[in-house]
Amino acid sequence: MNIFYTSESNREILILGEQESHHCIKVLRTKMGDEVRAVDGVGGFYSAVVVDANSRECKLKIIEKLEAYKPLSYDLHIGIAPTKSIDRFEWFLEKATEIGISTITPLICERSERKNIRLDRIEKVVISAMKQSMKAFKPILNQAMTFSDWLIQDPAQTNLIAHCIEKEKENLWKMNLSGSIRLAIGPEGDFSKEEIDRALKLDFKEISLGDYRLRTETAGIVACSAVYFNKNQ
Repeated sequence: MNIFYTSESNREILILGEQESHHCIKVLRTKMGDEVRAVDGVGGFYSAVVVDANSRECKLKIIEKLEAYKPLSYDLHIGIAPTKSIDRFEWFLEKATEIGISTITPLICERSERKNIRLDRIEKVVISAMKQSMKAFKPILNQAMTFSDWLIQDPAQTNLIAHCIEKEKENLWKMNLSGSIRLAIGPEGDFSKEEIDRALKLDFKEISLGDYRLRTETAGIVACSAVYFNKNQ
């Protein structure tokens, strides 16, 4: 059964946005009285029926609502430099949402290849992945910010930075992770030494993601996977 996303609801009615309404009514040919599923991005998972088959503003009557549907068992915030190819960055967003992530912040670093991000475009990728993986919680997607600004934003209980400089680092897959986690992943050219030093002065811990050098988007997926398995053993 198809799942739709809505950010508007009351006790009885869900209202789909224009894009979701068009997909529901025009593309999938859903009709009055048809039963569908919907999520609100903040934990609500609904069974509902179509009561107004309007392709611009479809309305659904709630049959059943499940509160806090399958929340993440951990809080993971990844700050990551967007790749030059937006397709690769969108691939990261899709897979990270499917695996499980709480917050994503695009980082503008000294060696960033891409410094402009259309939030509306990448938001659609996150929403689609949330529905595809039957999640009711939508990851928070922040506006792009400089790495320096991100470093001083709301520290987590565990603050980590992944980089490629050869030195003694703990492997993320083997770490005992506790509390909320904030993890930084740099651009293809890696973080600069100055950026790494700045993070270390703010009590970030240097980590390794494995024995091989990874592309930025691959490193993001490996980090998500490592945290997921760490928290679900």
